[in-house]
Formats: sequence, C-alpha cells, structure tokens
Amino acid sequence: MRLTQGTFSYLPDFTDEEIAAQVRYSVDRGWALAVEYTDDPHPRNVYWEMWGLPYFDIHDVEAVVGEVNRCRQTYPDHYIRLCAYDAKLGRQTTALAFIVNRPKSEPGFRLARTEGPGRTMAYTMSSYAAAEPHGQRYNGNGNGNGRGNGHGAK
Repeated sequence: MRLTQGTFSYLPDFTDEEIAAQVRYSVDRGWALAVEYTDDPHPRNVYWEMWGLPYFDIHDVEAVVGEVNRCRQTYPDHYIRLCAYDAKLGRQTTALAFIVNRPKSEPGFRLARTEGPGRTMAYTMSSYAAAEPHGQRYNGNGNGNGRGNGHGAK
C-alpha cells in the first residue's frame, strides 16, 4: 500500500532534480523549508520529528537537498517529507508538503468498525506496523506487521 499524504502523493517518487525544482519554487516565493521524518505516518499524526532547524531566508537549493539526503542516510527506512511554510498571513501556513523518502515496505492500515447504540458505527484506523516499537516500525525486513523480527506481537 502506498501512503498518500501531502502534495504529489499520487505521483511516482521524485528524483533529487525534481525535489530541487520544488525547493527552488518555494525559495522563489520566500517560503521557509523544513525536513521532517517519522516511522508513524498515521494520517492524524501531523507532528513529525524535525531534522535540524527550519530553513528561513534560505537561497541555496542544494543545501536543502543535501539535508534531505543526510536525513535519508540516517533514516533510510522512515518516511521523510519536505515542508514549505508561507508567513504572508502573519503566521506560518503550510504551503507545500510532500514525501521524499519511503520505507521499502509500506504495510498499510487496518480499519476497525465498532457498532454502537442506535445502529451507529464508529471507525478507527491503525497501522499494521504499529505493533513494532517506536523507531523500528519500518526496519526494512519487508514484513512490518509486528511478527518475525522479535519486536512486537507474535
């Protein structure tokens, strides 16, 4: 299952040149940039870990792409996204955010339905990789389901 969060989520993964083009687009508009990563890409988890500090008033596109690549080297089996923030309205507003790295295995999410009073239905979603400990959910073993690597439910 391919995670579809952010701008360009239905397109094939970007090359470094295509990432640089989006960074140039953001820099030309004066947007601040940030590199973020997570091993818990639940759709409601909007607060990912920040890689370094945000890049305010940056003009060097290659420096940002270099930070993306350093984050990829450190966390090759995590989701990594690049965010651009626009401060024109007096607050930082997300103008652009897209995934620049994915783990080898993307196991997807489980949808659980619970019946309540009056024929109401409640839905909850959890990642198939959620049984893994934090930092090891997407460890490149190709299963990501909490079984087979000694971490999580058997």
